[in-house]
Amino acid sequence: MTFLGGIWRVLVGIKDALALLFLLLFFGGLAAALSLRGATVKVPDGAALVLDLEGALVDQATPLSPLAAVDGGLPPEIEVRDVTRALEAAAQDRAVKAVVLDLDGFLGGGLANLEAVGRSLQRVRRAGKPVLAYATVYFDDSWYLAAHANEVWVNPLGTVALSGPGATNLYFRNALQKLKLDVEVFRVGTFKSAVEPFTRTEASPEAEAADQALVDDLWRAYRDGIKAARPSLDLDALVKGWPARVQSAGPDLATLAREAGLVDRVGPRLEFARRLRQLVGEGDDPDRADDFKRIGLPEYLAARLRDADREAQVAIVHVAGPIVDGEAPEGQAGARSVADLVERAIADDEVKALVLRISSPGGSATAADVIREAALAAKAAGKPVVASLGPVAASGGYWVATAADRILAERSSITGSIGVFGIVPIFGRTLAELGITSDGVGTTPYSRQPNLIEGLNAPARDLIQASVENVYRRFVNLVAQARRLPPFEVERIAEGRVWSGLAAERLKLVDSFGGLDTAVAEAGRLAKLEGVIKAKEIRQPRSLFDQLLAGRTWVRSPVPDPLGLPAHAARLRLAVGVRSALEAATGPWVQARCLACAAFAAPTNPPSRALARSALR
Repeated sequence: MTFLGGIWRVLVGIKDALALLFLLLFFGGLAAALSLRGATVKVPDGAALVLDLEGALVDQATPLSPLAAVDGGLPPEIEVRDVTRALEAAAQDRAVKAVVLDLDGFLGGGLANLEAVGRSLQRVRRAGKPVLAYATVYFDDSWYLAAHANEVWVNPLGTVALSGPGATNLYFRNALQKLKLDVEVFRVGTFKSAVEPFTRTEASPEAEAADQALVDDLWRAYRDGIKAARPSLDLDALVKGWPARVQSAGPDLATLAREAGLVDRVGPRLEFARRLRQLVGEGDDPDRADDFKRIGLPEYLAARLRDADREAQVAIVHVAGPIVDGEAPEGQAGARSVADLVERAIADDEVKALVLRISSPGGSATAADVIREAALAAKAAGKPVVASLGPVAASGGYWVATAADRILAERSSITGSIGVFGIVPIFGRTLAELGITSDGVGTTPYSRQPNLIEGLNAPARDLIQASVENVYRRFVNLVAQARRLPPFEVERIAEGRVWSGLAAERLKLVDSFGGLDTAVAEAGRLAKLEGVIKAKEIRQPRSLFDQLLAGRTWVRSPVPDPLGLPAHAARLRLAVGVRSALEAATGPWVQARCLACAAFAAPTNPPSRALARSALR
């Protein structure tokens, strides 16, 4: 007993020591953040604005818990509006002499967001300020941003690895059969491929044709963006001839990238830092070879844009992440939470117009309708509403957009998916394997229905199918009324098919092209505002911890080597795909969701960070 008691005391001591260590780390970080928060940030004269884009570029970052902040292991998230606002300010800021893009840990952000940042980088260059980019290896998203720089640097051990848009979807039919799990699916339309992962082992010909048309449009938008940034570069010819170039170049892929015009300079980080010291001068520690006069993104935002949202006339409300019923934190579009933000904009006398920034693959149809009704209330209060579509604004996301006076999208936005489906999992065979059976009594054909153990009877199946068809008809009619199109014409482009912004504009699903800044300007025009139009985001109240953590790099990406970025991003997208399938299978029985859209958004998983963590380890 004495021996066991000693072991117990040791275990308790270890537990107490770990708890004490956690508290010391937490409160130490809290104290540091408080001191930083209260300090006045100054921009060094002639400094470089350094955008260390480690992690994913998102429309709305997910708040972190204290435990997640200390534990780390999850990819950071950078809000795209922070980046574009900083670049717009830097273009006019005499204290900023250059802009630096550090892209070694950049996981991507959806092409629509990349286009927005690219336009802001072009404004910096037009202001006569050089933009320099550095990475060990450039992949599609990071090179798109780098292509907008005056000087693109690559590490001697690296290269540019372009793959082009593509998507891999998961299909669960065989796995469900092995688990003896049955899934009843209900849908309307040929192209509502969201249910195919549960019914097939591969994409249907219709879904494959639609997906191919989508990625072709995305690749066209990508090439056009590169052409605008680097007119002399023939990307089509370069990609076509790249395998032969690699074979003839041998191991020196960095030099190959330079000779092909994909990068401008090959050199290690120290040489890149020396180049920056020539441009902007030495930093606070001249003895450090890699130091130069700089200011980071969080510090620059604090110094220049702390009070920029005061007296704003246009409110921005985000509909970001899966659309769910009730309340939800940022990173998910909880219907009640988003509607509350819209109501705050309505009650604010300073706000004259509203922009809904939609970055969502959809979700609950009833939740989407709650948000739509809130937007209609804003219009009824005399405040014009403009929808700004992000990288993905499909299905339930587009349902919300139908409330707007105008819908703007990037050419690479993914939208449409005007379709509805239902999923009811049946667990009877699975439970029977465990020796569990069921029985019961009822009074009507609908008693004990829907029965998730014994399955659906014909009346229940007919009722759910009728519900799906009813919601689908409502969706089609909403689009027809909002877009002033005959219902038969909406039917032709609906049925759950996903479209690029390029196609959506041609099909009259969107009014024009443009990012969030264009949407703000359009909202101001509709509200008949004059002069410089100020916009502010209306967001959920943040806890003290969230406010202190904002802009602090406490959580670092778990990628140890830039060469591992593709695998890292692939694991994140796999986690997103699995989560989307689980949400579809366990969520509302009638949904307006684009399951395939996850492959084209930023490679992060805001609503389910625990799942993202498990995918990384």
